[in-house]
Amino acid sequence: MDWLNSTEALTLLGTQPQTLYANVSRGRIKAKRDPNDSRKSLYRGDDVRRLAQRAAGRRRQETVAAEAIRWGEPVMPSSLSTIAEGRLLYRGKDAVELSEKATLEDIAVLLWDAAPFQLPARSRSTAPSLQAAFVAMAERAASDAPSIGRAELILRVEAISVFATLARSLVGGRSATDPLHVALAVSWDRAGAADIIRRALVLLADHELNASTFATRVTISTGAALSAGVLTGLATLSGPLHGGASVAAQALAAQARTMGAEAAVLARLGQGVPLPAFGHQLYPDGDIRAAALFGQFKPPEHYAALHAAAYRITGERANVDFALAALTEAYDLPHDAPMVLFALARCVGWLAHGLEQANGGQLIRPRASYVGTVVDR
Repeated sequence: MDWLNSTEALTLLGTQPQTLYANVSRGRIKAKRDPNDSRKSLYRGDDVRRLAQRAAGRRRQETVAAEAIRWGEPVMPSSLSTIAEGRLLYRGKDAVELSEKATLEDIAVLLWDAAPFQLPARSRSTAPSLQAAFVAMAERAASDAPSIGRAELILRVEAISVFATLARSLVGGRSATDPLHVALAVSWDRAGAADIIRRALVLLADHELNASTFATRVTISTGAALSAGVLTGLATLSGPLHGGASVAAQALAAQARTMGAEAAVLARLGQGVPLPAFGHQLYPDGDIRAAALFGQFKPPEHYAALHAAAYRITGERANVDFALAALTEAYDLPHDAPMVLFALARCVGWLAHGLEQANGGQLIRPRASYVGTVVDR
């Protein structure tokens, strides 16, 4: 049995790295860690060659499109972020390495291709909350100018303003000199959590064409305002299969504390549903964002036990949603901290993709493959 590195496998397949990882997650290609470099993977040659032969024939256009929408090849080009060889890259820079020192504001400068900026100081007018963020962004979306036909420089300035609106809604009052992670830690009265908050914000800032980012790009492709794109992103993020996954992880951890980790895992699987916040199709060797966060704090005992039991029973490692739930309890943060962190961080990515989409100026309009009844006239 021969094993291929990613370059060799991609050359044979003639696809993007994301497609290779998707085939691994679906069980079509067996993968293992490279014994010479634990950050990389090797792929079974027989599996790769079999898929390459299948792909040699031309597939119908609608089949390609349908597969692309389900963890397949990207549906559009982007220079912002990608997952390659198990690493998350922001404009070619390793996000885990960036999280060692960078702030969320630094990542905004990088992804927006903007000059360094400072968010304006604001006094606390209303209590910060996710609800306040939705209201504030909806108010802006109803009155902000469309993104279409406006210079890129003007839109970058507007992106800072939109980001400030969301930050004010989620963080509340702050001084002009406090970076967001410090302001958020202070608003939660958990100054000691500032560094782990900073790391989480950096790691969550972008994740190529995830559901909320794709929804944002669709909105901006119509010429809608940047704030409308962020509002779309917020709505999509709220789903339990996206940003809301941490809520399910918190519930599972509560069960593990009460009935034991293994019993909680088996009870969940017995319901015929997968474990929430475990596994990620783009990280066959484990979500590096979760690993980066777990390297910086000790999770509560029942979270650690749950992680171990889940891996032993399912073979899946915890993803970043689980890590957010664990650090929320470890640092005694508010229950909705995972969603607040996710929304605040990902707003940077939404705006970056919004700017990129507005600059491209193309409407995103897929076709449907109709499977309904045809009525004869």
